Amino acid sequence: MSKKILFIYNANSDTGSKMLDFAHKIINPATYNCSLCALTYGTFTENVKWKTFRENLLAKDYQLEFLHKDEFQKQYQSKFGHKFTFPVILVDTGYDLEVLVTTEQLNAFEGVEELIVSVGNIQ
Repeated sequence: MSKKILFIYNANSDTGSKMLDFAHKIINPATYNCSLCALTYGTFTENVKWKTFRENLLAKDYQLEFLHKDEFQKQYQSKFGHKFTFPVILVDTGYDLEVLVTTEQLNAFEGVEELIVSVGNIQ
């Protein structure tokens, strides 16, 4: 059975939220509140190092799911009663959700390389 890794952004999926997030990343990136997005995406496109790593994870038979926090809360609330802070990276074991990378870790990363090392250590 392949492992499913959930990447949950600290942003909502509605169009208004996406537009505000986009503007925030351009106008004042230092105060942008989703470090996962800031690490994996530039202003307009996906970070090349991250994209290569992500594609390699898929090749190793990992299922990857990328969700905004409202999508995650809707999709997983009834199945798992956990409370998480966002952004966060989780592993869905089929029985429970385990934290792979915490919000605090994501916020402390200075570059995508640290994220790649942390996610790459999955067993």
